[in-house]
This record gives sequence, C-alpha cells and structure tokens, in this order.
Amino acid sequence: MDQMTASPTMPQKLEGHKKKPFQLTDLSAKPVVIGRRGLERLDLLLLVIEALDLNASKGLLWTSDKLGLQDYFPNHVELWKCRCHNPLRKTARRGQLNSMQSEALILLISTMADKIYPDLRQLISSKEPANKNQERWELFYARLIDLISERFNNRRSAVKKLLSYEYTDALFRNLILTLALSVGPGGVDRLRASLMELNY
Repeated sequence: MDQMTASPTMPQKLEGHKKKPFQLTDLSAKPVVIGRRGLERLDLLLLVIEALDLNASKGLLWTSDKLGLQDYFPNHVELWKCRCHNPLRKTARRGQLNSMQSEALILLISTMADKIYPDLRQLISSKEPANKNQERWELFYARLIDLISERFNNRRSAVKKLLSYEYTDALFRNLILTLALSVGPGGVDRLRASLMELNY
C-alpha cells in the first residue's frame, strides 16, 4: 500500500475549535471514485479510530446521525456493508462505493478524527517522554493488529504483511498522521486528496 506524503508542518487544532457543518450536496459536483487501495485505506483509517476509541462503534453511528448521514449509514449493518468494499475483508463485497457514499465516509472519518485528536496528538508529539510515548504506541499497535486479524482475510498475502511489524510500523504511523491532517479547516479536502492519490 502506498503511503500518504505529509507536509512537515502539522495543522494546529485551536482550543474550542468547532468544524463548520459540511454538506454532502456541496460536493456532488465533484465525483469521487475511490479505487481498490483507497477503499483499503478508508477501512484501515476506521480501524485506527476504533483502536484509539473503544466506544467508536457507537460513536460512528452517533456522529453519522449528527452529520445528517442517516441515508447512508442508518445502522451498523449499512456501515459494515460500505466497509466491506475493502477487498481485504473476510467478507468482501465487489464493486466500488458511489461518489456520495465515498464523501459520506470521508466526512465521517474526518469528524471522528476531530473527536480523537487529543489521542492522535499524544502519539505524534515529541514533547512526551520517550518511554511514555512508546507505551502508547505499543498499546495502539496491539489493538490495531487485533482488529485487523479479527476482520481481515488472514490468508491473503497483503493481510499477512499488515500483521508484520517490519512492514506495518511505518504504515501505522502514517495512518495516524493522515487522521491528524484530516482535522480542522481543509481537513476533509486533505483526506479526500490523499485517498484519490492512491488511484494512480
């Protein structure tokens, strides 16, 4: 899987910052077709959120409701169906997400990233003691590996690579950075652009 190339300057989350409500209809003129690698990355980003927030399963639907995305994710089953377009899943669905489904997932991920930003910042901060930071990474890594092992098809070579530290250490750190960059003004656009880059 390709990795997102991030700017060395991290966007700063301002205290008390609230994201401006985002309407999917504003994006309908910009068709978004996410390819195979982008679908894998979308699902991995959602798994990262779940690894950092143990209540993310409920939080995703609650946030979806607050964003007015009930038509796309009215319940856990419909959200699961969208995520199963990831070809690495144990129960994978053929085909691609349509443009509006893609935008809905991108908006949902960006908004959830905003909610868990303190956790993201702790992982990427250089101000924390090295041993404390290492403990956080080890806990996050273990949780994410468990989720991948539980939900992905472990017989696939790509999944076996995801379960290998030598391959995934850099990838997992990149996923954290991707979520951090999707927070704040322009965050949705940055996340969309990073996914569209995987089409090439």
